[in-house]
Formats: sequence, C-alpha cells, structure tokens
Amino acid sequence: MSRGAGEGMKRRDFIRYSSFGLALGSAGISVLAAAKTSAPANLLNPYVMIHDDGRIVIAAPNPDVGQGVNTALPMIVAEELDADWQAVEVVLAPIDANRYGAQFAGGSLSVRNRWNELRQMGATAREMLLRSAAQQWGVPRTELTTQPSKVLHPPSGRSASFAELVAAATEQPVPADGEVVLKARADYRLLGQRVVNAAASDIVQGRPIFGIDVAVPDMVYATYVKCSQIGGVPKTANLEAVKALPGILDAFIVKGDAGPPSFDLRKSIHVAGGVAIVASNTWAAIKARRSLQVDWDISAASTDDSLAIEAAALSAAGRPTGDHEVKNAGDSEGAFTNASSIVSGVYATDFVSHAQLEPQSCVAHATAAAIEVWTSSQTPGFAQSTLAKLFELPAEAITVHQVRGGGGFGRRLSNEYVREAAVISKRIGKPVKLQWTREDDMAFDFYRSPAYFGLQAALSETGKLTGWRNHVVSVSSDGEEANYGAGYRGYNFPDDVVPNVHISQTMVASKTPTGAWRAPISNVYAFAEQSFLHEIADATGQDHRDFLMAALGEDKWFKPDDLASLNTVRARKVIAAVTQAASWGRALPKGRGLGLGFFFSHAGHVAEVAEVSVNADKQVTVHEVWVAADLGQIVNLSGAENQFEGSVVDGVSALADQRISIRSGAIEQTNFHQYPLLRLPQSPKIHVDFLTSDYPPSGAGEPALPPVAPAICNAVFNACGERIRTLPISRAGFKVV
Repeated sequence: MSRGAGEGMKRRDFIRYSSFGLALGSAGISVLAAAKTSAPANLLNPYVMIHDDGRIVIAAPNPDVGQGVNTALPMIVAEELDADWQAVEVVLAPIDANRYGAQFAGGSLSVRNRWNELRQMGATAREMLLRSAAQQWGVPRTELTTQPSKVLHPPSGRSASFAELVAAATEQPVPADGEVVLKARADYRLLGQRVVNAAASDIVQGRPIFGIDVAVPDMVYATYVKCSQIGGVPKTANLEAVKALPGILDAFIVKGDAGPPSFDLRKSIHVAGGVAIVASNTWAAIKARRSLQVDWDISAASTDDSLAIEAAALSAAGRPTGDHEVKNAGDSEGAFTNASSIVSGVYATDFVSHAQLEPQSCVAHATAAAIEVWTSSQTPGFAQSTLAKLFELPAEAITVHQVRGGGGFGRRLSNEYVREAAVISKRIGKPVKLQWTREDDMAFDFYRSPAYFGLQAALSETGKLTGWRNHVVSVSSDGEEANYGAGYRGYNFPDDVVPNVHISQTMVASKTPTGAWRAPISNVYAFAEQSFLHEIADATGQDHRDFLMAALGEDKWFKPDDLASLNTVRARKVIAAVTQAASWGRALPKGRGLGLGFFFSHAGHVAEVAEVSVNADKQVTVHEVWVAADLGQIVNLSGAENQFEGSVVDGVSALADQRISIRSGAIEQTNFHQYPLLRLPQSPKIHVDFLTSDYPPSGAGEPALPPVAPAICNAVFNACGERIRTLPISRAGFKVV
C-alpha cells in the first residue's frame, strides 16, 4: 500500500514512520493548518488525518506554484476515501522523501505520477474505517458501504461518521494491496467535477501563504548584488560606505563561483559571486544597493550577444544538414531525390524569461550543524541535497519547508537563490530572508533557450509527405552538448510517422544560462514543425485539417500503455473535435482567418484553432481560441480549465512581443516595461473542451501551450498571406492588439 507499510502492521506503529509532523520549524507555522481547534486527531496514513470533530485533513505532497495540485492531489485521496469534500482541509506536506517519495512540480507529472499511489492511500483508509465499523457492530464487512464521510449498514440502517470510527480504525492492521478495491469511474462523486482551489480564499484575501510572506523570529533581510555580465565575480566594493547607511547591519563579498551557472538541478552547487547587503528590513537593503560600487572580475563571464548568436544560427539553419547526425531512418536521401516537390523553411525562436509574478525569495537559517529553509521551490528535494553537498552536511541536517509559490513555469526548478540565502545566513549567524527584485529575476534567469530549425519536406505527386529533414541549430556552452532546452527532442509526430527522416544538429556558442520554460522544448518545436506542416499543406493546395489527419498515418499507439507516446486515434479525435467546435471551413471576411495547431506533449493530445484578424498596419487581434484535449481522466475540471486558459494566455503573451536580448553578456531587459505581458483587452475568448476518456490522467499545466503559437501564426497567414517564421511576431512587424 505505502512506503514502510507492511501487511499486518498496526496502524499506530505505521504512524511513527508516516505522520505529518506538527510544525514547519522555528517559524512556528503549523503544517496542519487545519489545527484551528484542539480537537483530537487521528492519523490513518501519511496523507489522511481525521479530527474528532469531523474535519478531514489531507496532505498535498507536491509543491504548488499555481498549477492547482494542492487541490487536485487531495481530491484523488478524498474520492477513494469517500470523504465529504466540504469537510476536507488541505495542508502542504512536509518535505520528506521517506514518507512522500519525490516531491517536485514539473513536467505536468504531479497528478500523473501520484494517481495510483493516492487512490490506494484513500481507498486503504476507507477500508480501515469499514473494517472498524464491521468489528464494532459485529456485522460482515461485505454488508457495509460508505457515503461521504459516513459508514453505512443498509440492512440495519445503522451509520457512523468517519470521526466516530477513526480512533478504532487506527488499531486495524494495514490491508494488503489485493484486499483494497478501488472505485470504478462510474462511482466517482468528486473527480471530474469543478472544485474551487483549496487556496482560493487565502489568495483573494491576501493571507500570508506565499514564500515571499514567510517570517521567522530574529529574522533579518538581505539583497544580493551580482554582476550584470553573467558569471562575473566581485573583486572589491565600497562596503564600509554601505554599512554606514540607515538600517544596514552588514555588507560583505561572497567570492562565489566564477562563470555562468549550469541548469543541473541534481548536482549543481554553484553560488554566483556577489555582494550581500543585510538590513533590518527589505527596503533598507534595496535602497543601499543604489550606493554600492563594485569592481568586477569578468574574465570568466559571458560575452554573449544575442544578435550575433542569431546570425550564426540562421546561417547554419540554412544548410540542409548539420554537423552532427541525430537520426537517419528509411531512405531520406532517396525520398528527396525522387520527390515530386520539396518545401523548405527556416524557423526561429528567441530567448524568453519566465516572468513569474513572485520574484525569487528564501528564508534560511544556517548553522554549523544544520540548515533550515522556507522557500517556494519546485524541487525542494534537490534544494535539500545540494545544500547538503555545498555545506558538507548529512542530508538529515537539512530541513526544507515547502511554501506556496506565486508562479513557477520551470523557473523554481533551480535552487540557486536558496543556496545564496543559506550562504548569507551562515555568515551572519541569523535567519535571513533573501528577497530578489524584479530586476534580479530578469537579469539572472535560466531563460528559455532560443531554437532554430531548418526544415524540409519531400512530397509525392499526390501531396503525400514522404521525406522529412530537420536541421536543429542549438546553443551550446561547450560546443559538444546543447544547453538545456536547446537540444533535439524526438517526437512521434512527424519524426516517427514519416517513413524517411533525417535529423541533424549544429551547435552555436552561448554561455547564457537556459532552463525549463513552460512545456520546455515542446513549445519551440510545436511552433516550427506545426507551422511548417501548414506551410506544406498550403503549398500543395490541401486543407490543413485534412492534411494533418492523413499525415498522422495509421491508427496506432506507438507504445501501448505508455501515456508518454502518441496515440494517433486520440490525436485525430481532438483535431476533429476542435475543428468542429470552431466551424472549420466557414467563410470569413477579408483580413480574417482561422488557424489550426496540434501537438502531443506531456502525455496530452491537444488541438487548437485560433481566429484572428489582421489590418493593413499588421495589427493582429486574436478573437477566439478553441481547445480540444484528451488528458484521460480529469481530476478537477475547474483546475484543468484554468490551466488551459492560462496556457493560451501565456502562449499569446510570449508570441506577441516577449524576447530577452543580450549584449556583452548582460541582459538588456530590466522589468515589465521592456518585457510586456499580455493585457486583458488583448486576451482572446477561450473555449476548452476535454474529451471523455478512460485513460489515466495526464497533466494539464503544459500541453495546451505548444499549439498556441502555430495556431495563431497559421491563422495570420490565412488572414493576410504572410508567413511568420520568427517569434516573437513583433520582430516581423506584427502587433497583437
């Protein structure tokens, strides 16, 4: 059933190894936020606590950065437990791999990875309650059933609440897995319904639930100044002058590590060199930055120029093949030699920033023997392991408390700000709150990597796709391996559908740090490849929908029972559904167009249609976007809809005018006035349709983003006849209004 739970183990023995724990540490913040009264409580397993007053506390194990897993994961437990959701209170579980396994938020994997485990946890707790009732009432277990938060004995009409039974239930042996029956989908009361996010009330009322809100006793405040030329380290600074400023407690140089950091989540203990300013409040620290003067050593720093990177990449992408062969299937050379026609295109995307609403922050208390941190990390387990490595401490000496994050999108996968906070705390001997500014977030991100694609298609006389070439040009810091997010990723479509395929790669130099950005890699591949497929359809006079349907090939699940592989039947269904919803093929006035995009990523089959208009000044209005998806079982319909709507808005925002430019190794954008986010009047009307499916659930946080750009760009072409091959579209003179 669970980690450490063996058949016949007494529940109270199990609790010693699996209990929530009662506090987050010196902050005095109870992990059981539900403990608002002194009512006794009983733990059934690592996820379920039932109070004598009827409240049911369910722990959410994975970090929540706005994707809604603080609601979705407890819903899975509650469904199998048959808990009354109105009586459920959700808490963030402590970070403990022994009890909860890998606790992270990324790759749209939280629900997908936890599905079976959490169903089993809820169902096992329910079974314990049923057996407790059977024992107390002297009736066969088979005669009992449940209603929300109650056990019933229909033959006698007897009933009891979970609260009345839980104390005795904790004395029951843990059932073996084969003794626990999971619910059939037809019996779900909760899953698939619209449920309000468990944190919604706290969020709208401004309660202190985010990482930026954490405060602990005796805490001081810090800012950390790093070289604008990424990878530079300080030589000297006017520390005494800074320390003399009001509210300043200390200022000191952290020698740190020269050179740009790598996106190595498991192993990196890189701490960028910089100057720490410690103050009695955040504002004093930020003001003191203005007086700080630093002499930087830039000998190992980046010298990147984004325009030079782009020029070199586009020049390389213009060649049919690259320096390194990645894949050669079938007879690609023969397919192009014998092709009736060949279509070619070069597509490019730029560096972009995560721009999450909450800047990076961390509260750390580091001593010689132990470290305790509070942070909104997407990978708190890696924060723990890398801190242990950096400070040469055993893992058990590192305590990491997860706190809700105000957006992530992959940015909070990296924990370099956590290490910075711990280093500062160790130096000053007090708990410290390190708060990045928005400017810090812009200047020291792990950016979405630019990507460049030289694409070619070989076609038969009937317009059938017979050959495919993709020359991927990637940025690389060492010339051997692509930086994160810049490399080749094989997708089943079109790579494994077209019979003759050649994939190659060329590296161009860049030391600018890159990392995971919402739907990493998929978001740039989708734009290039799905735009190019429309380009092929147009060149051969075929309807884009019909061309896609045919290009998918035979009905096939590439790896049966592997959700991470393409199922062409599911793909066709979402394409058919979305084009029907958007009335594909209807007559439109001049200057208006529909565009289609399909992509399979993060185990989600998603198709989208965008309707746009384009005027003579190349102003683009995105009127509506229709989305059809097969994500398997939907857990929280409201949460899934919110994620999809957010993905569309995020996709339009990035497509419109977001880019990071670099000169002499420094980021030129400093804040949102130079990095515009989509405004409400620019947002389209969004329609979301989840197809009914009996497959296990996949994640909803990312798969709706990749099709956005190709759907809109294809619609722009259909509206005005101009093909967009570069993102953001502002670089081609278009403006989203």
